[in-house]
Amino acid sequence: MWGRNVYDSISKFLQFQLTVNVVAVIVAFTGACITQDSPLKAVQMLWVNLIMDTFASLALATEPPTEALLLRKPYGRNKPLISRTMMKNILGHAVYQLTIIFTLLFAGEPGGPGERKGKEKG
Repeated sequence: MWGRNVYDSISKFLQFQLTVNVVAVIVAFTGACITQDSPLKAVQMLWVNLIMDTFASLALATEPPTEALLLRKPYGRNKPLISRTMMKNILGHAVYQLTIIFTLLFAGEPGGPGERKGKEKG
């Protein structure tokens, strides 16, 4: 029961981390190529990884096993850690997140959040 719970937790953690990292890398690279300035600076990327690693590992490490885990067949030794279903989920969630982020980044408020509104004095 504990072995199956650990395997499931590792799978969930990998799916979450790969999704977050794929999105962060694509946003940083594409934003840098298009706007000539990365939307996520190096320190911000480190914070994103630190927060995502900490909260995801805490959430998955504290999930107790259930009796329902024993009703399912065990996975074989040769089963890949990242299955086709996981890959589809990772890519699907990444596309969804990228759509929202790029919509906010490129079709958001004109002028950006740090620029002054109105006419310049002087």
